[in-house]
Amino acid sequence: MRLFSRRREPDIQPEWIVLGLGNPGAEYAHTRHNVGFDVVDKLAGRHRIRLNLHRDHAHCGLGTIASTPVLLAKPMTYMNRSGEAARALLARYPLETPRLLVIVDDVALPPGRIRIRPSGSDGGHNGLSSIIASLGTQGFPRVRVGIGSPPPGQMVEYVLSRFSPQEREMVDDAIHRAADAVEAILTEGVQTAMNRFNASSAPPPAG
Repeated sequence: MRLFSRRREPDIQPEWIVLGLGNPGAEYAHTRHNVGFDVVDKLAGRHRIRLNLHRDHAHCGLGTIASTPVLLAKPMTYMNRSGEAARALLARYPLETPRLLVIVDDVALPPGRIRIRPSGSDGGHNGLSSIIASLGTQGFPRVRVGIGSPPPGQMVEYVLSRFSPQEREMVDDAIHRAADAVEAILTEGVQTAMNRFNASSAPPPAG
């Protein structure tokens, strides 16, 4: 009699790794710093990708988005160690750095706005800083989701806080559009997605 079954990893070689940044644990769920997790969850739900694999310091799911094989991943390290998961996942599958698509919160953008960039500096973001240090390059695309600017001297408290009810509707819309942007990058390329979403990512009017 078979007493147990071993969970098998789907037989998929991903062409992209989509890495949403955040902090693990219920206390951080849906905070400003965790919008990267929220976008990955949105994509997983849309495309019926189960995040049931535990690989290289991350919760992961293998599947397809518009016929493109992908790995969705959420690092289970804290934000300032996100690079450990990024480096290990790129080595495991293996993929070149430009096939790592990072979804990250950004205090330089207002809530509801998104921006796609093909590469760039960390902009003071600890998660991006860790990835750049671990990979030794800035050459990976990212989708930035605006969370608004903190009051002076309150950066840590601000990014770990939750959105106000007034902000929540705009942020939910931005998460939806960020997922759309990821789909466009996977199917049409970074430049085409930039032309479309960077020009039309203004947040909806307040009120």
